[in-house]
Amino acid sequence: MGAALRLPRVTVSRTALPVARSTFARWQADGCPPLLERLSGAAAVLVRQALPQEVCSAWVERVRRARRHWVSDFGGEQFALGRAFYTHLETDRSALYFRDAAASDQRVERHLPGMQALVRSTLGQLLGGAVRPRLGFCGPGVHVFPAGGQVARKGGVVHFDVEGLTPLQLRRGHRAMTLVWMLQPPAWGGGLRLWDSLHAGSEHPSVEQLAAPQRTARYGAGDVLLSDSRRLHQIRPFRDDRDRISITTHAVEVDRGVWECWF
Repeated sequence: MGAALRLPRVTVSRTALPVARSTFARWQADGCPPLLERLSGAAAVLVRQALPQEVCSAWVERVRRARRHWVSDFGGEQFALGRAFYTHLETDRSALYFRDAAASDQRVERHLPGMQALVRSTLGQLLGGAVRPRLGFCGPGVHVFPAGGQVARKGGVVHFDVEGLTPLQLRRGHRAMTLVWMLQPPAWGGGLRLWDSLHAGSEHPSVEQLAAPQRTARYGAGDVLLSDSRRLHQIRPFRDDRDRISITTHAVEVDRGVWECWF
C-alpha cells in the first residue's frame, strides 16, 4: 500500500457507481440469492444488519479483552486480532506471518469462537459458491483503527487489495473479493471511499485513477460490505472516542464457484 497519497483536486462530471444495498432480513426473505452479479454495475454491495447489535457488542468486548494478543502494525497506526498478510508483506515480516498462521487462527477462535466459520459461510452465500481457507494463510481477522490515531485523523492509505493475489491470478484476472463486516463504527466518518478505478498492473494508483468518480459507503454496526479487491479504496477519517473495529477477509476464485479466503 505504501505511503499516503496527496489526492489531486479534480472536478468530475459523471456520477460514480452506486453502492447496491439490501438488508439481511430482506436478503434472507428472498432466499439468499448470490449478490456477486450486482457488482457488475455497483462499486460495492452493502448488506445492513447482517449481525445483531448484541452480537457486535459482545464481540467488540471480546476483542478488547484480547488486547494483549493484538498485532501492532505500522508503528501502532492499526492493530489486528489475527495476522493480516498485507501488513506483514509491507513490513518485511512475511516469514513470521506464515510461521504463526495456525497459532494466529487458534487465538482468533479462542477469543471469537465461530467467527471465522460464520464469515466463510456468509461469504459463500454472498458469492453463490464454496469458500474454503487458503492453505498456509491466516483466516478472517479483526482490524482495530484507534480513535485519535493516524487513520482517524487523516484517513487510510489509498490502495488496492491485491497483495495476496499471485502474479498468475492477477494476469489472468481471477475474480477477487474483499469482505468487511463492521462491528463498531465511529459516530462520525470512517466509511469506505470507493473509486471507479480498478487495479491495472501497478501497486500505486495513477493520477487518472485518482481523478475517477468516487463515493463513500457508510457502515452501521453489523453491516457487511462486499467489493472487488481490485477496486481503489480508502478508509475515511473519523471522529469518536471509540476505535473503529471491523472483521476483514479477502477471497480469490481458484476454480469455478470455488473460493479461497485469508486475512
